[in-house]
Amino acid sequence: MRTPWRNKKISQKLTFLFIIFTTFTVSAQFEISSILLNKIQQKFGVEAVNRIEQWKNLMRTGKNLPEKEKLERVNQFFNQRIEFVDDIYLWGVKDYWATPLEFLSRGAGDCEDYSIAKYFTLKELGVSEKKMRITYVKALKLRQAHMVLTYFETPRSVPLVLDNLIPTIKPATQRKDLLPVYSFNGSGLWLAKSRGSGKKVGSSSRLNMWGELKARMLSNEL
Repeated sequence: MRTPWRNKKISQKLTFLFIIFTTFTVSAQFEISSILLNKIQQKFGVEAVNRIEQWKNLMRTGKNLPEKEKLERVNQFFNQRIEFVDDIYLWGVKDYWATPLEFLSRGAGDCEDYSIAKYFTLKELGVSEKKMRITYVKALKLRQAHMVLTYFETPRSVPLVLDNLIPTIKPATQRKDLLPVYSFNGSGLWLAKSRGSGKKVGSSSRLNMWGELKARMLSNEL
């Protein structure tokens, strides 16, 4: 029989796990305190703070826009403001998934960082997680791995592709240069058999880097 003390410990652990796996429901714009902004300015300069303020403004003003316009604005926002830099040069490691705050503070990142930032920003703007997936693809012309954000207007619709390689959002059927491999969001992981939704194979918690990313988002690491 469990003691009240042990029940309390179990309850605390379950609460922590609930926070980890259901986080990001609180608007990111209210999580960025003046103390954190001062820290960002000291470490990365005024331009970093300006990018974050512009991001906050996008989230304030974009909530009531039509969904397609939200996609356009968010895609343009990150594509136009952030420089592409490989992880090995930016972080000193082969692969690193940056939080949106890290991405904006540095003003640089790679394809995963663009896709992740677009995903969480659109989620803050009210786009359902069920409509979005971060999708790992092979960029056939570049002959390398790549990552994009895909958006499904309906479960059976052809997804739209938000990509840092090109400025225009296009249907997946018009992106013959990309071969999907797998995709994921906060609730699932799918293997891609075509340019559609693919086959669900489990939870995104199977991706270690996704879990690490979410933990860093909770702590606002820089």
